Amino acid sequence: MTPLASSLLDAAAGAPVLVGFSGGLDSTVLLHLLATDPLRHATGLRAVHVHHGLQTGADEWAAHCQRTCDAWRLPLQVVRVQVQAEAADGPEAAARRARHAAFADLLRPGEWLALAHHRDDQAETFLLHALRGAGVEGLAAMRGRRRFGPGQLWRPLLQVPRAALEAHARQHRLHWIEDPSNGDDAFDRNFLRNTLMPLLAERWPEAGARFARSATLAAEAAALLLPQDEQRLRACLDDDGTLSIPALAALPAGAGARVLRLWSHRCGLPPLPGNGVERIRDELLAAAPDRLPEFRWQTARIIRWRDRLHAVDGLRPWPPGWQARWEGRTPLVLPDGGRLELHGAAGFQRPVCVRQRRGGERIQLPGRSHSHLLKHRLQASATPPWLRPHLPLLCEGDQVLAAGDRIVSSPLHDWLHAHGAQLCWHPPGNSRPGRPDAN
Repeated sequence: MTPLASSLLDAAAGAPVLVGFSGGLDSTVLLHLLATDPLRHATGLRAVHVHHGLQTGADEWAAHCQRTCDAWRLPLQVVRVQVQAEAADGPEAAARRARHAAFADLLRPGEWLALAHHRDDQAETFLLHALRGAGVEGLAAMRGRRRFGPGQLWRPLLQVPRAALEAHARQHRLHWIEDPSNGDDAFDRNFLRNTLMPLLAERWPEAGARFARSATLAAEAAALLLPQDEQRLRACLDDDGTLSIPALAALPAGAGARVLRLWSHRCGLPPLPGNGVERIRDELLAAAPDRLPEFRWQTARIIRWRDRLHAVDGLRPWPPGWQARWEGRTPLVLPDGGRLELHGAAGFQRPVCVRQRRGGERIQLPGRSHSHLLKHRLQASATPPWLRPHLPLLCEGDQVLAAGDRIVSSPLHDWLHAHGAQLCWHPPGNSRPGRPDAN
């Protein structure tokens, strides 16, 4: 087996690197390659181990990673995360989301996050995406390098077969952890790795390399299509980042599908499932304007409202009966992850009660002598229906002072004006209309 070339690491020469270090074979080899390069320590090299807590030996894995980094004189940060084991897309995907969120939180501006995915991983990802009916963007599988948070995500081993990593580890007498869950074929990726890929390799020994090559070709095709897709997306976007249904429906079917997937990705939603584009076209684009159809997958939703498609993710329900006293001096974090803030004033004269709508509330608007049903005012407002249950009500006794920052009563409006203050509500998750991220 040819030794691993040091040129694999040239792309990040001079850049500080954060290594995702699980303690397994792949990340151990990657960390060893970087740690034995004397220039890496000077430019900044550190590691992070994400402690998922899903295995009984998770504490020992973290301890093993710490011993390894101590021996190689590298700083290691162990981050504990909570994984939604009952997530709709399974524990694997939930663990990956938690891991990437931890990486994004730790990455410094200009730093490169190095992950140890290799050619066999790429082949498996290509097959998984093909089995889910992915388009050319999905068949491109993992990218060798892309923007990530304030830095770059970098996979320097993506063209290297796992056998070469194992040969390097044995040559240098490295020690690594074997995850017992890797033998559980109940997970799709494990079934591909343990059962299907060996069977394919018996007949086509280069099957893994060819799948990885197909992923590279798909990435090249996606890159060629991207400029035109971005131009079409800009033409379909409204000022608030929602997608115009008439503009999208006017595109040729293939172009419309790519624009929809690109918009969904730029909005930070999980990848659309294989039947996602078809169902959105049939159930949302073709729906009557007075309906409110939506397409759900994982934690995400795409909703048709007012001739636009809206991207929604991460909306958690409030616990029944939740309420809190708020003085306005510090931000108030709401049960769904939203946030209330008062700017320009030290706090309210008296604490207010913050709670969810119960129904039947009335509010007196500025310049009006009578009150209105809050429900009717919300229906007439620009607040989307799916956000209305998440609007925090600010109350003083039975009097409603405000519904978030969307509808403010006359007494609170006058108080804010007199104090030069502003009430701000930050909705939860990916739910505030806004232009998609350009990454």
